Amino acid sequence: MIQLSAPFTEEKIRSLKVGDMVEITGLVFTGRDAIHKWLHDGNEPPVSLKDGIIYHCGPVVMKKKGQWVVTAAGPTTSIREEPYQAGIIEKHGVRAVIGKGGMGEKTRLACQKFGCVYLHAVGGAAQVLAEAIKKVRDVHLLEKFGSPEAIWELEVEAFPVVVTIDAHGNSLHKDIEAESSQNLAQLMAQIGKK
Repeated sequence: MIQLSAPFTEEKIRSLKVGDMVEITGLVFTGRDAIHKWLHDGNEPPVSLKDGIIYHCGPVVMKKKGQWVVTAAGPTTSIREEPYQAGIIEKHGVRAVIGKGGMGEKTRLACQKFGCVYLHAVGGAAQVLAEAIKKVRDVHLLEKFGSPEAIWELEVEAFPVVVTIDAHGNSLHKDIEAESSQNLAQLMAQIGKK
């Protein structure tokens, strides 16, 4: 298990490879569809995303004794952000994106060019992932977008992820897609022979 702690420098990020299991300790910013489109449309984020990590997540957050507490924080499907992610990586200097299901070619190329990685978090483990969130430092754009779409600043400790797109152009998602296409072609050829 690789320990990745803040500051999230380009050197640290470029040392990661597809298949590496990583535990993140530091600050992570949530961002889903509304935030990605809003940033893509040219709005400036209320926080610096330089050398930062964006988590595709709409956390379940409650107030307890005057403090925000995350009770569930599972990843959302990342491919929805594919139209925006490459531009956000480039413009804002993002070093890592966490989500589930992988991302496409534009994001893979941006990761390679600008020194970013895509990190897969386990879907269906929202409560377990929430346990790695030690503190909600702040929330931004809550009134504008609502709780799931706001930018939550989360302090995480030993947050478990797997590198599935690295900063060297490798993509587990692309490999699986190619292998699946090849298998499908072979099956179709067999069916055609019958």
